[in-house]
Amino acid sequence: MRPLFHPELVNDPFGDPALYVDCLFEGRALLFDLGDIRALAPKKLLRVSHVFVSHAHMDHFMGFDWLLRICLGRDRAMQLFGPPGFIDQVEHKLAAYTWNLVQNYDTDFTLHVTEVEPGVGARRATFRCRAAFRREGETPLAPSALLVEEPLFRVRAALLDHRTPCLAFALEETAHANVWKNRLLERGLAPGPWLQEAKRAVLRGDPDAAVIRAAWRQNGETREGQISVGDLRRDIVRIVPGEKIAYVTDAVYHAENARRIVALAQDADLLFIESTFLDEHRERAAEKRHLTAKQAGDLARAAHAKQVLPFHFSPIYRKEEQSLRDELERAFRPANAA
Repeated sequence: MRPLFHPELVNDPFGDPALYVDCLFEGRALLFDLGDIRALAPKKLLRVSHVFVSHAHMDHFMGFDWLLRICLGRDRAMQLFGPPGFIDQVEHKLAAYTWNLVQNYDTDFTLHVTEVEPGVGARRATFRCRAAFRREGETPLAPSALLVEEPLFRVRAALLDHRTPCLAFALEETAHANVWKNRLLERGLAPGPWLQEAKRAVLRGDPDAAVIRAAWRQNGETREGQISVGDLRRDIVRIVPGEKIAYVTDAVYHAENARRIVALAQDADLLFIESTFLDEHRERAAEKRHLTAKQAGDLARAAHAKQVLPFHFSPIYRKEEQSLRDELERAFRPANAA
């Protein structure tokens, strides 16, 4: 199965938190947190359609300015999500710059900014370049933990305690379409870009009678034709459960945070979770409102995550990185550690 999501931490585990998720075949990407993102090439940043910010501490939000710099002058829109107070924080960032010449731009880069408190409420505002990024169109939204729902994926959030509201996120592929290659060849069909539209048609639930363009192979040559969605559904495309990625950072370890993290990350294929301190320093971790590696491993095991990837290590462990990884692994897979 070729995954839709291709996640990568932007920095090493001691650097600022930021997770870049390329959406294969979609021509776009998602970004979780906005720490130092200068390691991302501009062409990668220009693929970003949605940004999910856990909270506005500098190491999670300083990259907003660089993202704005790269996107300014582009005729596109971007969705940003953050915790309560996030719209004000974006507004203040934008207000720090002088926009006296933007009316002359041919393009109108636009930010749609949503601040959420899952289960309580949300609101959205728009900031347009050609309006000098003034706050416009503020709208209340119904309470929900679901931030984004599209045909191919959804994003959920949980609110955690970091002595400030902090969001954790789960990215879920709604379903995944696999192509039966042997049946493709049996039907005389040729692999190619048309299969992406074939999979989208099946995932969308298009009617059986609908047709799409296809490529047929005959006498060593490829020709164009049509195939019905019904034929695709019956013989060529198989729907399987989609992938799930969870992202958790900056949370103190207590019962309510643990409950929310485990619920959000339940059965995740990949769990990115902060492992800031060793458990021997758990009092310091509690004071700083961060997780230890053992606590992160315990949470990953309770959530039945298939794979856990730690990050956001404290710089005091520069020479003890493996100790953090080993401690998490012992908690996550105690039988293997033994």
